[in-house]
Amino acid sequence: MMATLRSIQVAFVMLLLGGCLGMPEEVAPVQGFEIDRYLGKWYEIARLDHSFERGLDQVTAEYTLREDGGVKIINRGFSVKDAQWQEAEGKAYFVDDPTQGYLKVSFFGPFYGSYVIFALDKDDYQYAFISGPDKSYLWFLSRTPQVDPSAMQRFIEQVGSLGYDTEKLIFPQQGQ
Repeated sequence: MMATLRSIQVAFVMLLLGGCLGMPEEVAPVQGFEIDRYLGKWYEIARLDHSFERGLDQVTAEYTLREDGGVKIINRGFSVKDAQWQEAEGKAYFVDDPTQGYLKVSFFGPFYGSYVIFALDKDDYQYAFISGPDKSYLWFLSRTPQVDPSAMQRFIEQVGSLGYDTEKLIFPQQGQ
């Protein structure tokens, strides 16, 4: 398992070195963001494929505050192929204003990549659409393991209109 986690970390470092802190031109971070409302457990509903998540189902992200003012991230997923859980711990910090959904995240050393929350249910913080530094990084997170079909349709339509390749979306299985 340690070798798998190390592979995840190395892959993420390569992402960070290649992507840094940019964001797609068409994407803008949400304004009026409240980190305290974002904390807690989120379920991954959809994503674009990358080696650090390849083959994982039941993927979750847990966000808690760090003593240094940042955010601790625990990403967890079940590898169907290896029949075991994989987990990676990271940290995130706001790039600019803490009321803007634009953070830099690191799972390995001093290297950071973009975490851009570009759509968010601001009433209840029940779903979020996240981009990385370019259009090859995309996630749909929800507070629940399943979402209403209309929420999925909104996600697909919105990210498609922004130029993301919706044909390559992966929909990980979530436990009940």
